[in-house]
Amino acid sequence: MNTQSLKKSIFVTSTFVSLLWCIKSFELIFHIDLVWLGVYPQKIESLWGILTAPFIHGSIEHLFNNTLSMLLLGSFIIYGYPKSRWRVIGLIWLISGIGVWLFARDSYHIGASGLTHGMFFYLFVISLFRRDKSSIAIMMAAFFMYGGMTMTIFPREENISFEYHLFGALAGTIAALIWRNLDPKPREKAYEWENKEEPDQFESEAWQPNADELDLDEKEIEVQNKPRPIQIKRELD
Repeated sequence: MNTQSLKKSIFVTSTFVSLLWCIKSFELIFHIDLVWLGVYPQKIESLWGILTAPFIHGSIEHLFNNTLSMLLLGSFIIYGYPKSRWRVIGLIWLISGIGVWLFARDSYHIGASGLTHGMFFYLFVISLFRRDKSSIAIMMAAFFMYGGMTMTIFPREENISFEYHLFGALAGTIAALIWRNLDPKPREKAYEWENKEEPDQFESEAWQPNADELDLDEKEIEVQNKPRPIQIKRELD
């Protein structure tokens, strides 16, 4: 494990989450509602919400729910997939927002849950393609903590944007399909006992003669090599 890279990934995601809390604190302190920075479907003036909506949250509870998942899933992607991480996050950000703008219900859609669902589905799908120890370990940790995201892409509560969840999941899946081979697989450590071939006991015993047979063969060879006496016939006169 590269400790330096892990610390860097945690720092980056922590900085982003801190920014989210600063924005929410600004709203609360100055009694300002920034919901208009969200995505309102099929309104031209709301297109820029595709970029700004993930920064805005409706309540402290809403932001708190996204904080832990953003910290963990974001760190997993930044640490585990260094070559594709920013492409993946950028694609999830754009596709989830565009999908909401095109097809969602008439209301302002805000929050970073589209990003977190996209990250989760990216980690899940890419592990199915790569099947290396690193991606599987990351996926198992993500699924253990946030496996419920597989169900929140469906309509549940009226005031929750399942559309953001759904299009985030779709974007994460697409990203996994596109960049599944961009990051090289980690080298797996080979142990000596894995490469050592043990002789087959039955095979070795099958061709090796036992001691009695070996002694018998040696005696036959000695007899064959022993000089035979020459017989001379005497002719009678």
